[in-house]
Amino acid sequence: MPGFQFSALQDEVLPQGPRVLVTGATGLLGRAVCKEFQNHDWTVSGTGLRRARPRFLRCDLTDEDAVRRLLQETKPDVLVHCAAERRPDVMERNADAAVSLNVHASSTVSRETAACGALLIYISTDYVFDGRNPPYGEDDCPNPLNLYGRSKLEGEREALRHCPGAVILRVPVLFGEVESVTESAVTSLWQQVQEATEERRALDHCLQRFPTDARDVAAVCRKLAERARQDPSIRGIFHFSGKEQMTKYEMAVAMAQAFNLPSNHLVPLTEQPAGSAPRPINSQLNCSRLEQLSLSVEPRAFSVAISECLWPFTADKRWRQTVFH
Repeated sequence: MPGFQFSALQDEVLPQGPRVLVTGATGLLGRAVCKEFQNHDWTVSGTGLRRARPRFLRCDLTDEDAVRRLLQETKPDVLVHCAAERRPDVMERNADAAVSLNVHASSTVSRETAACGALLIYISTDYVFDGRNPPYGEDDCPNPLNLYGRSKLEGEREALRHCPGAVILRVPVLFGEVESVTESAVTSLWQQVQEATEERRALDHCLQRFPTDARDVAAVCRKLAERARQDPSIRGIFHFSGKEQMTKYEMAVAMAQAFNLPSNHLVPLTEQPAGSAPRPINSQLNCSRLEQLSLSVEPRAFSVAISECLWPFTADKRWRQTVFH
């Protein structure tokens, strides 16, 4: 079975809670989703591909037969579809492969989820909007500016076509407990923050972002799953986002302040760089639907959450050891 390999997980005696399958479980959000469901007594299976490890299932989601076998083996009650190519510039350079994952694989996952009678939670993005008239509600008309946004919007449509009862959760740029600071567009700023030299580091001060902790998104996914299994009216599109509006420059300055580091080498850049994929100026999400249904969570404050995520990557080993012990 070249596309799907079942791991040693099948030999374990699994608890008898509801079953959730998480695609992209080796990624930033997928890891957080797995941890959140595990902490609330769900039986969790997760998939990966190149980064699949023991306890995760290796599955090529672009292989339809492999996806079918995956769901037949795991028999999930809920599937959280986190797997995606999420880097806009990478998508522009590798369009075919990225669309294959974001659109065609999403269609396959949705179809097979419907076939096994499970609830589908599809993770989407604020980049389905053009950023010209925020904040955006769930019923506002999408108008993506780049291939990433278009591919995720097509993925949404495929999810709802195959699974009319699916939940679509749109979220903005994420950060969290990263394995490498380069894993998130937010934590990757840490590299420039630490380079406190005479050489100036120009950072975007044009695009308005709402950095959101993956742990909070995971909690919303779990709450949606639990409610939707009991209430079929919980379906369609939802928005969740952090509340703090920040440019990349402001995020970097906040990181420096959190760790008492200098920030005078960071310079605000007020024009979008040439050659990169176009991005919305401000795609703020209106999250009132989740809030009205008591399905939201209070987002972690950025300064606190980013400190928790970045302290393992600080240069001061003595401080790291103090935190560990």
